[in-house]
Amino acid sequence: MNKNKVIRSQQLRFMVYTLIAFTMLFGIFGTIIFGQIKATLYAKTDSDLLASKRMLESGGAAVEGGNEPFPDKYGFIPRSKGRWPLTPRVIPLLWSDGKIANAQQIGFIVYNHYFSDMTFNPSTIGVISNVTVQGKYHFRTVSIPYPEADGAYVQLLINVDSEQNLIDNFRRIIILCSAVFIFLSISASYILSRKMMKPIIRSWEKQVEFVENASHELRTPLTIIQNKLELLQTMPEKRIIDTFENIALSLSETRRLSRMTSDLLTLARADSTETQLEKQTIELDEFVDKVCSPYKEIAELSEKRMWLSLNSGTRLNADPGRLHQLLVILLDNALKYTGEHDSIGISTYVKENKTFIEVSDTGIGISEEGLSRIFDRFYREDRARSREQGGSGLGLSIAQWIVHSHHGTIQALHNEPKGVIFRIRLPKQ
Repeated sequence: MNKNKVIRSQQLRFMVYTLIAFTMLFGIFGTIIFGQIKATLYAKTDSDLLASKRMLESGGAAVEGGNEPFPDKYGFIPRSKGRWPLTPRVIPLLWSDGKIANAQQIGFIVYNHYFSDMTFNPSTIGVISNVTVQGKYHFRTVSIPYPEADGAYVQLLINVDSEQNLIDNFRRIIILCSAVFIFLSISASYILSRKMMKPIIRSWEKQVEFVENASHELRTPLTIIQNKLELLQTMPEKRIIDTFENIALSLSETRRLSRMTSDLLTLARADSTETQLEKQTIELDEFVDKVCSPYKEIAELSEKRMWLSLNSGTRLNADPGRLHQLLVILLDNALKYTGEHDSIGISTYVKENKTFIEVSDTGIGISEEGLSRIFDRFYREDRARSREQGGSGLGLSIAQWIVHSHHGTIQALHNEPKGVIFRIRLPKQ
């Protein structure tokens, strides 16, 4: 499948997922806010309705400061003959045989203008609900059976036009804001999907480059080994001593393959965070001196000068095996890319509460482009020379991983007048 098509498809998928997440969050948030506002606006009216309902159900006990007793032409008066216990906002309707039986008491003008065409809804019995009169007047209502007459009901109403107007306005605001937020969510989802795809694209490109480079590096020694073995196969009568050169070259390439596969496995485990460090406290100067000891002899045999300046006097909490591997990688590089009479230096010191390790040389150095890419996998500035010296371009990538896994940094610098410096900064214990 085409790479760009896959990327676009994945980006669209991320965008849709993000948009759905934003929409759900805004929807839930708006619903909760709207519900809370609505409950708050209706809290007082519902409280008054429930209080009046309880008073009627309890027989209408006298209320201090209440209104005058409700006329009892239809028997619509509390048993106690006390004062009417309802607040001024509450309108009581007595329903009998499907008709309002107390029109005179609530006022004929009010009755004719608002309630003459109203019908009783049994679903309001015992439950507070909304009712609309004449399609434009809004009431909160609850009904209870009227104990003084069989089949009769008292319906209590409170006008909530102002509350309903606020709710309608707030609903419109919520819908408008939701539309704006959804539009912004589309834009945000697009931007976030692009940002989420960047590390995936970068990882994809690195993986492709890694596979291509690994295939190329593995192909060369395999081709050499295959050619030499095929050549040996054509000379079955030859003795080993006569084909020693071919056997030696095959073994050399086999060893290089073994080192490369080991390095690849190390990097693969590092990428998957499978490799765990086994840290312990070490004396840095003593440790570095011990690692460098055999390399001093190698340098002397090659007529190179190796010097040490170990002045950190500090302890590190590090993995000795990985730290040893780090120093070996840097020292091997220094020995490979220096000539006769060049010098290699290893120094340790403390600065700004950080521990520094420097490996420097006066060898062939590296270009500006090389400094920026030197830790890339398989990168080698002089591929032909590196292959001759057995390099695969993975050592410094492993070195960088070792330093980063110890929460440190490593950088390559020009060494004046020539050569390169590898500077490692690690946290003190």
